[in-house]
Amino acid sequence: MTTTTETTKRTALYGEHVKLGGRMVPFGGFEMPVQYAGILKEHDAVRRRAGLFDLSHMGQFLLEGEDVADWADRLTINAVATMKPYQARYNIFCNERGGALDDVIFYRLLKHFLLVVNASNADKMWAHLNAHPASGVKLTNLHGKRSLIAIQGPKSAAMLQPHVNVDLATVRYYFCVESSVYGHPVTIARTGYTGEDGFELFVDDRIAADVWNRLLADHTSDGLEPCGLGARDVLRLEAGMPLYGHEMNEEITPVQAGLTWALKLNKPEFIGKTALAGQLERDDYARIVGLIMEGRAPAREGYAVFMGDREVGEVRSGSLGPSVGNKNIATAIVSKDAATIGGTVTVEIRGVRHPALVVALPFYKKKENV
Repeated sequence: MTTTTETTKRTALYGEHVKLGGRMVPFGGFEMPVQYAGILKEHDAVRRRAGLFDLSHMGQFLLEGEDVADWADRLTINAVATMKPYQARYNIFCNERGGALDDVIFYRLLKHFLLVVNASNADKMWAHLNAHPASGVKLTNLHGKRSLIAIQGPKSAAMLQPHVNVDLATVRYYFCVESSVYGHPVTIARTGYTGEDGFELFVDDRIAADVWNRLLADHTSDGLEPCGLGARDVLRLEAGMPLYGHEMNEEITPVQAGLTWALKLNKPEFIGKTALAGQLERDDYARIVGLIMEGRAPAREGYAVFMGDREVGEVRSGSLGPSVGNKNIATAIVSKDAATIGGTVTVEIRGVRHPALVVALPFYKKKENV
């Protein structure tokens, strides 16, 4: 039986998760399903067919006004003003030291921008945006008021296509479209956090359960599985996608996290620019790498990493990697001299040091033409 505190919220799909036997846990201020039939089964569904996720705990902010793009460009490391209509773009807000406040996605719709932030950072990011007001920008907080459903996997397009009024083949990766699903208004984005093809559906809370239930009713026979946070975390780790609070935080910068592809130092100004440029120039920083354990011992967050007898870092995320030959995989932040791809380090687990191979991220890349 699941209990809840006064401060724990529920998404519009909470009742559906309970009916499906989802094991509910507190996450980001909401009660969310960590798994249904099991993490490995749900992981397999996403890699081979498709999985359905409730992401309604994520923070959603509406940004309106003629100055939104220029305003956002001064607060983030990636470019906002160059986004095309209906384009989505990954971005990061930093502090003056270059540490990451949050990693986010901007969606540029015709009349406004939609900003999606991590659930655990929603309150912090709302405060941050309001601490930098601009006269030509209007902010609306939709957190907990609008649902987000993701269908992810190589068969996601085939499953979703019969129920929308747009040709999904025309929606490119990291673009979105205004459409309908089962006759309900929806914004469909070709984005995701699993390393597979997939779509995220922004829908009103009032129709979220209808969309969720009808997708499962229509496609469970095709292998669609409801999936929880546990499978999502394994999938994103295999795909080398950072999780805020692990591969980056207010002390770990986007440069350290290996996200320099999103860093636009040609922008005139943005918060953290000087610190990030200096860090890149010095090139003496600890950085995120991938580890594959040589034995069966699992690496877990916080475990110390050694090179010889010297401690050089710590594990940030760890899991069994079903798509990596069922080996134990991890990310770690380590000193520059320990970050050589192909090198060997050891991870201390309960007083014993176990060898691990240093590898480039991601651990897994999706199959093409599926």
